[in-house]
Amino acid sequence: GTTYTWTVVANPNVDGESDEIVPQTEISQTLTNTTSVTQTIEYTVTPLSKAKAAGAPVKFDAGKMEPGQLVRVEWRGQPVFVIRRTQAQLDSLVENDGDLKDPESLASSQPTYVDSRNRAVKSEFLVLVGLCTHLGCSPKYIKKLDSAAPDASWNGGFFCACHGSKFDMAGRVYKGVPASENLVVPPYTYETDSLMIIGVDGENA
Repeated sequence: GTTYTWTVVANPNVDGESDEIVPQTEISQTLTNTTSVTQTIEYTVTPLSKAKAAGAPVKFDAGKMEPGQLVRVEWRGQPVFVIRRTQAQLDSLVENDGDLKDPESLASSQPTYVDSRNRAVKSEFLVLVGLCTHLGCSPKYIKKLDSAAPDASWNGGFFCACHGSKFDMAGRVYKGVPASENLVVPPYTYETDSLMIIGVDGENA
């Protein structure tokens, strides 16, 4: 009989679209009929659009942001905070050092090319994964000392009301709270002065 053999590159979901990123793999399948000819058919199945989007880099232009403003961007299904810090917010970072668990980000997750203290490629624009490093809740951005501030000495930053974790305006975690690490800085680079690409490593861009 006839034997048809084909190779599938990647592992598609033939029953419908899937958000899962499937690893590259090879599958051989055989079909036989009653003739005596053998054919080999090879084809490639690329990940579906949703799957590609889930892991794709995201571009964001921060040029029109107001000083002190936070914008949420989605990357890999998780929130990323982009904050245009004011000079006063940057100046407050030095004041916080004695109250922080890891002021120089020695034990926290961030690319090597960001400054260890202000935790940014460009000090004005802070880019953080918006998930608390305790249990993954999304902390609230509180710019100033007001009724929402967690304490009377608040200089601005991020507060996770679920369990009380606090982070300063560089996403650095305070002492005496459940979170043990600073908020994560994702890989990112700049295409122009204000257009950033989140998900592309700045060292390899």
